[in-house]
Amino acid sequence: MKILFCGDVVGKSGRQALKTHLPKVCAYYQPDALIINGENAAHGFGITPKIFSELKSLGADIITLGNHTFDKTEVQGLLQEEPSLVRPLNYPEGTLGQGFYIHTLQNGGRLAVVQLIGRTFMRPVDDPFECINSWLKSHLFGRDFDALVIDFHAEATAEKRALGAFLDGKASAVLGTHTHIPTADAFVLPGGTAYQTDVGMCGDYLSIIGMRTQDALPRFLGEQSHALAPAEGTGTFCATYLETDNLGRTIKITPIILGGCLQETSLGKGGTQ
Repeated sequence: MKILFCGDVVGKSGRQALKTHLPKVCAYYQPDALIINGENAAHGFGITPKIFSELKSLGADIITLGNHTFDKTEVQGLLQEEPSLVRPLNYPEGTLGQGFYIHTLQNGGRLAVVQLIGRTFMRPVDDPFECINSWLKSHLFGRDFDALVIDFHAEATAEKRALGAFLDGKASAVLGTHTHIPTADAFVLPGGTAYQTDVGMCGDYLSIIGMRTQDALPRFLGEQSHALAPAEGTGTFCATYLETDNLGRTIKITPIILGGCLQETSLGKGGTQ
């Protein structure tokens, strides 16, 4: 199975980066499934029905969220009506929406996508380790899905790496989101689980993790804080491409960085097998 995962889309700049680079990336890799993290897509905070439709029109099969899931009130209707819009699984029981989606490919293969949110330096939520362990007891490889991608929306590198180790051999990939910086540690763990601490964001990197520098910097200088707004310069497209075998193990992981001010990768190069 060939899977493309696009990192956090931040505001208009991130959406434009998708429109600019996604077509050529998909033409090159020809993914069977496209996952996009859209939790910052609406002016940096949450998602709206209009932007959900926009991401879908770009080919997204699954759209994941994160700690800004409920920032826009309009998302409540989306979470009720759109099962492919996935919020964190380890939100408290009774939370609107669902924390996973199983997408059936054109060839009949089934891709399960689960989102978890971290607890270190984040607002209190249920234990992500216990939550995914419980989910795996009721959702089985081969019976319910043929590949499993975990979007781990977390702050701490160690917590992300720990979940990767915990799920090695149980998931096809554990891919980090939320911190918006693409990390150079994409590799395949011994049990066949691909891991990357953070895929990076689709957005303007001449910023402070996507927010305008003039708004965010005063918060670190003890000055009067400003309302945050996303930077709207030329965006960078950050994504990770995966290939899995018929046992759901990853056989290739390739980070992709295109456009904007970051050093670009070359399509088809730099993958780990």
